[in-house]
Amino acid sequence: MEKKKALTSFLLGVATGFFISKKAKASTKEFAKLHGPTKPLKFLHGYFYMRWPKAYVFIHRIGGKIHEIILLNSVDLAKRQLKSTYHGKIVKLSDAESLIKLNKEVSLVDLEQVIPYKHARDIIIKNPDSIGVVDCPCRLSVKNPCLPSNVCLIVGEPYVSFVLEHNTKGARRISKEEALQILREEDERGHIHTAWFKSAMGDRFYAICNCCSCCCAGMKAFKDYGIPMLASSGYVAKIDEENCLNCGLCLATCPFDAIERGSGKPAVNYDKCMGCGLCVTKCGPGAISLSRDSSKGEPLSICELTKI
Repeated sequence: MEKKKALTSFLLGVATGFFISKKAKASTKEFAKLHGPTKPLKFLHGYFYMRWPKAYVFIHRIGGKIHEIILLNSVDLAKRQLKSTYHGKIVKLSDAESLIKLNKEVSLVDLEQVIPYKHARDIIIKNPDSIGVVDCPCRLSVKNPCLPSNVCLIVGEPYVSFVLEHNTKGARRISKEEALQILREEDERGHIHTAWFKSAMGDRFYAICNCCSCCCAGMKAFKDYGIPMLASSGYVAKIDEENCLNCGLCLATCPFDAIERGSGKPAVNYDKCMGCGLCVTKCGPGAISLSRDSSKGEPLSICELTKI
């Protein structure tokens, strides 16, 4: 067994050495530095994920279906694999905008109260003015996806340079103003905002996605299989019954089915509510607001965390 592990480590080291040789792109070398020489598998994992995200998501979708059919413990296996190594933190629109508006580098580590996972819970943003966008691999991997697809925001280095140099699908550099416009337009379309963290991306934050329940693989894993890939924003929706017109728009808007209609007006199921805030922006009379809920964890408010 030890010899097998040693051989595997050697082969991975050789593969990694090939990728970061003198002929490798500058962004590949910088990306490799996130993992160091002792974690070649994470580097190769991240390299494939960043360069061919559509194929990555497609393989996971197909693999999940096969496991569901063949393996009785497939959901438990997925929970163990994905919960701590690949996950998203739901953020309300204003907090997503604050991540984009950053004008200084940030280094925040071990944010257990904000990012309640064992791994990948650091926010280390180098060169925050460097922002890119790529096509959403989740939308590209399904039939009749939500459009537009060019809505996944990559934040900071070396991630932006990597997707640009490797021509990741739809990759282009954008300004802060354009990134903010994408966030606001996606919010209008009824899509939630999630800050994504991944072990293979250096154990930290690297992107803001704009997710729809019909296409997003992470949301489907969360809702359909109970895989805790998504963490609450730290808020819950509150409905002011006096101002509620009982129009039902909030029920149709909520992507987590957290607003229910009983015998009277709509009511929030606080156990289901993830605090995305879509119901707030869609409520015409302003009868819904977000309130802090300590049982849901701390918000990813970069302004509060950095005291900007």
